[in-house]
Amino acid sequence: MQNQYEKACQLGLRLFKQYRKNADFLMLYGFSCLKADYIDRLAIPITALRATKTERANASYFAAILLQKKLLYHALLDDVDISNLHLPSTDYVLSKVFDLYSHNRYQKIEDKYYLSTNHDNGLIYVLYIESNGKDQKMVIEERLNGNIIKIHKYW
Repeated sequence: MQNQYEKACQLGLRLFKQYRKNADFLMLYGFSCLKADYIDRLAIPITALRATKTERANASYFAAILLQKKLLYHALLDDVDISNLHLPSTDYVLSKVFDLYSHNRYQKIEDKYYLSTNHDNGLIYVLYIESNGKDQKMVIEERLNGNIIKIHKYW
């Protein structure tokens, strides 16, 4: 399934010029890229979706997630305190991790942050920076009962 979202996001990028004024296309493109963890590509629909209430709501949803990604990455790499920030919460995994991290609801062990809520039924998020030379990626592992079920990487 993840692969289908990646294909849709890639196709949307290739067809963007042709359909840039089509709101349905932009929303489909945005949600496909979101599901594929291509968060930075949300900037395109964020700026273009503005004509209707639904478009503005989706643009705001995308913008909140993109901002949370940038702030969390900044906090991890540059030791910036983001605990005083209050942003909208969404159902997206990055947003959940941002909320837990910014409310100091984590346990830090070495360079990894272990985050969970009381109602996640054994689901734990592990947040850390993965360095590969000069390339640094923010990684979120979703673990259920100690087993990794999904890995998200952002840069």
